[in-house]
Amino acid sequence: MSIMNKLKKNSKVKSAEVMSKSKFFTEKDMVSTDVPMVNVALSGSIDGGVTPGLTVLAGPSKHFKTSFALLMAGAYLRERKDAVILFYDSEFGSPQSYFEQFGIDTSRVLHTPITNVEELKFDLISQLEEIDRDDDVIIVIDSIGNLASKKELDDALAEKGVADMSRAKALKGLFRMSTPYLAMKNIPMLAINHTYKEIGLFPKDVVGGGTGIYYSADTIWIIGRRQTKTGTEVTGYDFVVNIEKSRYLKEKSKIPISVSWDGGVEKNSGLLDVALAGGYVFKPSNGWYQRVDKSTGELVDPKVRQKDTLTDEFWAPIWEFTDFAEFIRKQYQIGLPTQVDPDIIVQIDGEDIND
Repeated sequence: MSIMNKLKKNSKVKSAEVMSKSKFFTEKDMVSTDVPMVNVALSGSIDGGVTPGLTVLAGPSKHFKTSFALLMAGAYLRERKDAVILFYDSEFGSPQSYFEQFGIDTSRVLHTPITNVEELKFDLISQLEEIDRDDDVIIVIDSIGNLASKKELDDALAEKGVADMSRAKALKGLFRMSTPYLAMKNIPMLAINHTYKEIGLFPKDVVGGGTGIYYSADTIWIIGRRQTKTGTEVTGYDFVVNIEKSRYLKEKSKIPISVSWDGGVEKNSGLLDVALAGGYVFKPSNGWYQRVDKSTGELVDPKVRQKDTLTDEFWAPIWEFTDFAEFIRKQYQIGLPTQVDPDIIVQIDGEDIND
């Protein structure tokens, strides 16, 4: 008997296996959304997507965090016909119709209202213990930032005004206990969180809830935005997803994505910014764009307006006849050479997108 077989036979952990054969490495998969740049922000590739493990979507109020989570959860349900969403709700700001906007059948959503961190922890661990690896479940927590601790609630009921020091510890315990289940049972969990400005000479956005979330998360987005206008009318937002932490993307990467009031998350948004930076599209004059023949460097007619660059028809030749998908992968994925300065990509018509 080899040393490897001896160790495997003697292990008290039933799932111990030679790494090259372990299901924890060979069976991990991704579920793609319909939005290429959302897939990039999750995995570094346009054909990647939602991954098992903890993904934190953080940002100030009204930064479409729940929208992004439901976009991902809806894609998971479409890919996995028997899948369900375990939805923990502390904000109660998403009516049934909001789920339906993302194509989610609400009969496949277990809505679980929660009022404190401990209640979430006890129920979540109980559910994770019950789920099998072959079960298709995606978990959404909306939100971490709005949850009090049980002590904070008890103090309020007792009319005590003392500071609560237990919340960060309770959150750290919650994620410390839950994240091993996510990896071992192939479960994606999306946690919505708030950010706050760090005090100092150069304040930056910090994810709330203490260090436990940082340690446990596979991916952390910090979402910034600016308004888009037609004349004086606000028609939507340009977002930039700042990659604070990722097991797949280069940290501090910036991914542009747009949302309109009429159409929601724009399917092909963000691609134009990357294509301009990489020389796949050229801007001959203000408001006009042309594809570039990468083999000759010549411009391809016709010129189109920016709204036309959001269509599948505009991008089909670029996907088919150029290496644009590989350019994106090299730009964002860990271990590959960065193609252009990331700050160039998040400039739209020469302006930075700010928080």
